Amino acid sequence: MLTVHVHVHVKTDCVEAFRQATIANASQSVKEPGIARFDVIQQADDPTRFVLVEVYRTSEAPAQHKETAHYLTWRDTVAEMMAVPRTSVKYANIFPEDAGW
Repeated sequence: MLTVHVHVHVKTDCVEAFRQATIANASQSVKEPGIARFDVIQQADDPTRFVLVEVYRTSEAPAQHKETAHYLTWRDTVAEMMAVPRTSVKYANIFPEDAGW
């Protein structure tokens, strides 16, 4: 299992459009066989900041995800909405064990 936290800071006037585009992407992403979870969370004290919590079943799954039509649509749709380029941090799974997902 591989967990990726994608940190996104969007422009103030783009918050709702970003939310909608990201929910559309996440709704399709969770249907991919290589994805165990795809959560979209918004910072409580700063609604312009989001974290995408992506949990992949294999090390190949992130690259496969980035080839899907829904990801490519999301990427292109939100590109101009970001206040700064998005960043990501990769994590190795500790608990629950992979079988627990």
